[in-house]
Amino acid sequence: MNPKVDWFFNKATKWQKEYAELRTLVLDSGLTEELKWGCPCYTFQNSNIVLIHGFKDYCALLFMKGALLKDEERILIQQTENVQASRQIRFTQLQDILKKEAILKAYIQEAIIVEKAGLKVELKRTTEFHMPEEFKIVLDEMSELKTAFEALTPGRQRGYLLYFSSPKQAKTREARIEKCIPQILKGKGLDD
Repeated sequence: MNPKVDWFFNKATKWQKEYAELRTLVLDSGLTEELKWGCPCYTFQNSNIVLIHGFKDYCALLFMKGALLKDEERILIQQTENVQASRQIRFTQLQDILKKEAILKAYIQEAIIVEKAGLKVELKRTTEFHMPEEFKIVLDEMSELKTAFEALTPGRQRGYLLYFSSPKQAKTREARIEKCIPQILKGKGLDD
């Protein structure tokens, strides 16, 4: 147990019992406990394996390379269609965790084996993401914006493409693009 992580487990939440059980279960696997993204993250030789986190309706174990797990029990969930590597196992009550304890331990061990083997999730390249027509037009009209966008890291480019693509109405897409132009020109990502 890492004392830096204790605050997460000590704070009053509706998932306190579930978090405590998940912590014990994951620590039994021999992983190192760290605090990352404000959540308990469990690592093997400095590589992230699994994370404990919670939401309004559920708490979850998030497997960083969950897409590579066999998932014979069909319990892994892809959070959104744009999540490429990680997968969750969700819980709404302590009994869910207790009933699946052996399965969860097996999934954690499989995740460690995946990491030891050096397996990597084949991620979609940025060019494979949809670029809205409205953004293409702006890039064609503003060469300095195109240069700045192409200089961004692939992750930042994907962030913008997903953000610009998600609205159904062209007017909303255009407003988002217009609002983000200064940020892109500064070489910053959507959340920087």
